[in-house]
Amino acid sequence: MTLTITPSGQSCGARVTGVDLTRPLAPDSVAEIRAAWLDHHVLAFHDQKMDDDDLERFTQYFGGFGDDPFIKPVPGHEHVIAVKRRADETSPLFAENWHSDWSFQARPPAGTCLFGITIPPVGGNTDFSNQHAALDAMPDALRAKIEGRSAVHSARGGYAPSGMYGAGDKDRSMDIRSGEEALATQLHPFIRRHPETGREGLFGCAGYIMGIEGMDDAEALPLLYEILGWQGREDFRYSHVWEPDMLIMWDNRSLLHRATGGYDGHDRLLHRTTIAAWDG
Repeated sequence: MTLTITPSGQSCGARVTGVDLTRPLAPDSVAEIRAAWLDHHVLAFHDQKMDDDDLERFTQYFGGFGDDPFIKPVPGHEHVIAVKRRADETSPLFAENWHSDWSFQARPPAGTCLFGITIPPVGGNTDFSNQHAALDAMPDALRAKIEGRSAVHSARGGYAPSGMYGAGDKDRSMDIRSGEEALATQLHPFIRRHPETGREGLFGCAGYIMGIEGMDDAEALPLLYEILGWQGREDFRYSHVWEPDMLIMWDNRSLLHRATGGYDGHDRLLHRTTIAAWDG
């Protein structure tokens, strides 16, 4: 099996051809995909007629399953969640703010796999922002404000009963289960070394970050928004255009991502798994 890796030409992202993900992969193919993943941070595999069994098998090649809280899995597959939106849905778009998946966990997932099932003819891109590039280009004065500091991460803004997807969230097709456990907090450094490549990057952003350890909100919140404005700059982005039967995998340790709209009047369905944290 010969893989072809075609870079996106943007800050991250590459297209992979020459592999059939409906079949088991040989160890050398898994190693080649992993190397490309670490290099490009987002990989896209087109024309893959995968089912949920295939999606779960592929995920396990890269570290097993991460823990997906707050969203009910699809029947018969406890590690697969449906990211869906009906054509007539009017609730706020799910995951439209920059984030790293489940960064509020003690051991956030290493990566995420997302498979396109029903893809609208317009809109619905997934945007990514390369946080190694963001840190490399960050002005010294801004970096000095976060060097050695930790951010306070929490799911409360999204998944607490009072959060965006809590008790007041109506008419949403996704089966989201808010709860008091979303109020918990977790510290992570703003600047982290990637556990596989050793490369420094920014981790997390406003959304799951509630504050800065040892800093009062009056000082912390303006700084968080300043950092967010830097993290999402056009220079660091890759905008992924979906196709039906396409799988993408991305590295949560290297990237932020966000959903985009523009497909009102069309159904959209993707199935998602997360790849467990990698500790070396």
